[in-house]
Amino acid sequence: MLLFLSFVIPIAGMISIPLLPHSIRSKANFIFVLLMAAITSIPAINALTGNTIEIVISKALVFGNISFQIDSLSAWFILIINLTCINGAFYGIGYMKQYNEQRANLSMHWILFLLFQSSMLWVCMVQNGLAFLIVWELMSISSFLLVIFEHQKKATLKAGINYLVQMHIGVLFLAAAFIWVYYAEGSFDFSAIEKFFSSNPNRWLFVLFFVGFGIKAGFIPLHSWLPQAHPAAPSHISGVMSGVIVKLGIYGIFRMIFFLKQDYTLIGEIIITLSVLTGLYGILNAAVHRDFKKMLAYCTIENIGIIGIGLGIGLMGIGTGNSVMIILGFGGALLHTLNHSLFKSLLFFTAGSVYQQTHTRDMEKLGGLIRTMPQTALLFLAGAMAIGGLPPFNGFVSEFLIYSGILLGIKSISILYISLMIFTLAGLALIGGISMLTFTKSFGTIFLGNPRTHLHQQPREVSLGMRLPQYFILIIMISIGLFPQFYFSLVNEIVLRFIPAVSVTSNLIPSSLLNSISSIGKFSMLFILLLLVIYAVRKSLSRTRKVSRSTTWGCGYAVPNARMQYTGKSFSKSLGKLLNFIILEKKKYKEISAGEIFPAERKHSSHYNDFFVTRIFNGIVDRLLYSMNYFQFIQNGKIQMYILYGIFFIVVVFLGTLFKFI
Repeated sequence: MLLFLSFVIPIAGMISIPLLPHSIRSKANFIFVLLMAAITSIPAINALTGNTIEIVISKALVFGNISFQIDSLSAWFILIINLTCINGAFYGIGYMKQYNEQRANLSMHWILFLLFQSSMLWVCMVQNGLAFLIVWELMSISSFLLVIFEHQKKATLKAGINYLVQMHIGVLFLAAAFIWVYYAEGSFDFSAIEKFFSSNPNRWLFVLFFVGFGIKAGFIPLHSWLPQAHPAAPSHISGVMSGVIVKLGIYGIFRMIFFLKQDYTLIGEIIITLSVLTGLYGILNAAVHRDFKKMLAYCTIENIGIIGIGLGIGLMGIGTGNSVMIILGFGGALLHTLNHSLFKSLLFFTAGSVYQQTHTRDMEKLGGLIRTMPQTALLFLAGAMAIGGLPPFNGFVSEFLIYSGILLGIKSISILYISLMIFTLAGLALIGGISMLTFTKSFGTIFLGNPRTHLHQQPREVSLGMRLPQYFILIIMISIGLFPQFYFSLVNEIVLRFIPAVSVTSNLIPSSLLNSISSIGKFSMLFILLLLVIYAVRKSLSRTRKVSRSTTWGCGYAVPNARMQYTGKSFSKSLGKLLNFIILEKKKYKEISAGEIFPAERKHSSHYNDFFVTRIFNGIVDRLLYSMNYFQFIQNGKIQMYILYGIFFIVVVFLGTLFKFI
């Protein structure tokens, strides 16, 4: 019944939303999203406790038998999808009011949002390759149409088309992998993949699946859609895409990893190396960009790298027979998947609030917003601390698990792999340090100091409806920081069910590690209580005193103007110059010549380009276009020639059939 309703409710919503009055369509969408979340979360929670649910539809058209299954892995991702979509739909009610005049466009937007949520849930449930590709395509197309909501803007349309093209390249790899399995095993069912891995080399088929899912996840060099699509989309869509859609790439990789039967160590080494490079590349680019939504998009790439490190550690644990590494690696990756969906959607929502009030994404034009948007500033700060891996927030817990797995690997696995583990430890530490630089720059430039430019309207705090989902996310983030042992037990159970060798030795987890995880919550609670006590004391002491505000003493200098403040670039310029072979800066500035005695007024502008797009992909595209120009004579605009092409094709088919070539 619940499976049946999971198909009926989206269809009912997509039919009814356009027929409702315009003023309640967004609220109706939220109700349908909530209903969809409720009917899929019930079996998901049941499956999370160990009761796998499987339904087989026999002889379903060309698919044969289609199996729908909700196991503990599916359940974990279903719950993350529902949580993020509920928050996104609720936030979107307030955020999209600025587009109220676009009635038809808004109606289509809410219909697509419901289809987007439903298709992501179906991706987690379906166990047939052909059906999987169909719902995967539904997810990609609906998200593409959500991204290009402001399709009248050339940059938005370009970003959307780039996203769609890359998603179809990913589908090409996935289709090739499923066809290979079908050719070898005679079935599109997911069980055939496990059977294939049992009797054939694993690495090459896994590479096909990894590339297909890795494009969706955002591993380098398959990442270039993220920094373009996320800034172009409405902020609640950016939050859902960054919080969930990239995680479905992680879901697919997890699913394939749990099917593997050999080559664990080799695949683990490859994933760890690629993940460290992905994390470093993502955070380095985030540190230098001044478009705060593009900065957050690159931070998504960074966190995909952190999740990938956890995956690699788990695989290395299987390859070396270390059950604790398996639990810490896979468990840390699963928990960081949840954590990233929380703090990244929170950060995108706060970014959307800033954009709604200021109508700019350039942090260099902002400043001092903490005075007019104090709650948004507080929420952004909480998200920044969480993504930086600082206690008492959730990011610290999952990164602690991954760090513990790396340290355990250095101490316990073969000396051949110690160098890789040390490289991973150094890379993860560097990622964390640059992340702190990135968000110090972002928070300081956007919210502190004075306004750097005159805005057309005075910013003010966004509506309560837009703040409520952000506070809800914050509560869950803090709950993970305060009760890490509960969430660790959930991901631990998922790993135990999929790795049988671990369940036999599950009691080998050191008690010191379990005590450390439990201590995180205790010390986080003490830290929060200390902050509350300090705030209460300060509040009571300043209640009866007059508070005055004046400029800071500047060592005898006159009061500087707003343009003399630190900018976003001033935070990251040294880093950008040091790594200019990776972080490509493009400047527009005419240098002063030696003979120019009285220089004229000049303008200076700069922006950063993506290394892979600029140095690799653009070159490939240019070469491809150059080669295709040789065939322009075919498309000559002459109808007679097009008729001859048809006749020639018919003759070739006839002759091929006659001589049995076809």
